[in-house]
Amino acid sequence: MSSKNYVLILDFGSQYTKLIARRVRELGVFSEIVPFAKGYEKARKERPLGIVFSGGPSSVYAENAPTVNPDIVSMGIPILGICYGLQLLAFLSGIRVNPASEREYGLAILEKKVFSPLLKGVGNHNKVWMSHGDKILDLPPDFSVTACTANCEYTVIESSGRGLYGVQFHPEVVHSEGGNILLKNFVFDICQGTADWSMKGFVEEETMRLKQLIGDKRVILGLSGGVDSTVLALLLHKAIGDKLFPVFVDTGLLRKHEFSDLMLSFQKKLGLNVKGVDASSLFLGRLKGVKSPERKRKIIGKTFIDVFMQVEEEHGPFQFFAQGTLYPDVIESVSVNGPSVTIKSHHNVGGLPKRLNWKLLEPFRELFKDEVRLIGRELGLDEEFISRHPFPGPGLAVRILGDVNPEKIATLQEADHILISELKRQGLYDKTWQAFVVLLPVKSVGVMGDIRTYQNAVVIRMVESVDGMTADWFWAPHAFLQSVANRMVNEVKGINRVTYDITSKPPGTIEWE
Repeated sequence: MSSKNYVLILDFGSQYTKLIARRVRELGVFSEIVPFAKGYEKARKERPLGIVFSGGPSSVYAENAPTVNPDIVSMGIPILGICYGLQLLAFLSGIRVNPASEREYGLAILEKKVFSPLLKGVGNHNKVWMSHGDKILDLPPDFSVTACTANCEYTVIESSGRGLYGVQFHPEVVHSEGGNILLKNFVFDICQGTADWSMKGFVEEETMRLKQLIGDKRVILGLSGGVDSTVLALLLHKAIGDKLFPVFVDTGLLRKHEFSDLMLSFQKKLGLNVKGVDASSLFLGRLKGVKSPERKRKIIGKTFIDVFMQVEEEHGPFQFFAQGTLYPDVIESVSVNGPSVTIKSHHNVGGLPKRLNWKLLEPFRELFKDEVRLIGRELGLDEEFISRHPFPGPGLAVRILGDVNPEKIATLQEADHILISELKRQGLYDKTWQAFVVLLPVKSVGVMGDIRTYQNAVVIRMVESVDGMTADWFWAPHAFLQSVANRMVNEVKGINRVTYDITSKPPGTIEWE
């Protein structure tokens, strides 16, 4: 069987696994992450051009350590092992692995020893990001050491004859100098990949696929106003025209004036025949008294389905249901590697209830948000839609910690409106990936006009990111934070304290719930 032009990534639990996929796609080659337990069978059946073993928190010698069928190293497919992946690759090749006498975390200096096709163009004395507590002890005759650090003799190893390569550092993170060059060497020079993955090609192929798949049937689309569902609406409209029925639901949990403003934009600017549904009373009624973030998400997901079913009774029938699910949604909702934990449930992940007769359409399920934005530009979508900050499907319900009620929603809407308007006024909106306000279930003492107050505290959250899988907190100018905090305290009834969240992802998530 001939090889498919993609890189298969086996996930062993690293927080950086998603970055490997991003880096490979940035090279113009498709990549796919699968749980390690499914890696061998997928590789055997599909013959990808290359395989990457991700890092992970385990030790290869530990009981129940994640592993893969040893035959994978004899398939003739080039393999790159990263961190834990190197140790597993070595272990499967008969190399001894033991705990290191000195653990190595953070930056180290890479010293190249001999020429390696994997390190071609990578500078000597480069800084690389290490994260390991184990080390390999020796090498079989057909392996060689091509680079080391002060604390790790076998930092980069290879068996070029067998197509096996291992690095003890993380080339996928920005801290590792030359990491992208290393990955490029693996994908193109070693795996002989072809740069044929582009959003222009995706639009052409997906439009044809959707047109053939849907035929004369009808599609109902859950339109949220975010970039994902908006781009999906344009793609489906291009493919099937009036057989698309977009629905925009007012959950009562949207930003200030968002429902009316977006309905106008959908119809006038995008030419979409959108059905608007005010279901705010239904959503807020079901959320009354609910404090658990997971219960909130599940209630909201079920209520969306109930609303769409009511729409079908009035305007159906429909044979397909489309939604803008992204790769990060799937990864965070479903444990990728088996033993790892679910980070949080996403209301749009997990399929449709069995009682529905709709087939699920998720054309963006394997894409990252920045890739969807590129699709939007290919389809001619205005930048005002493309550059919109991500907004969670459950809306403000997951930005109000604790129970949700109309008074809290109104308070948060006003505070959020101040933050977003100030970001745009001061030219900072496009410099941030996401910015929002969290309403805490905490009250604090304050003094306003010589009167003691006991009111709500809020948190401003602003981050920089490329794909939402990792994020750094935004170094907002002090003058900006001062002006926003002053406006919130003076203009929003019920707020007397404003704080700023400086947690990166990981260890935190971007949203608080």
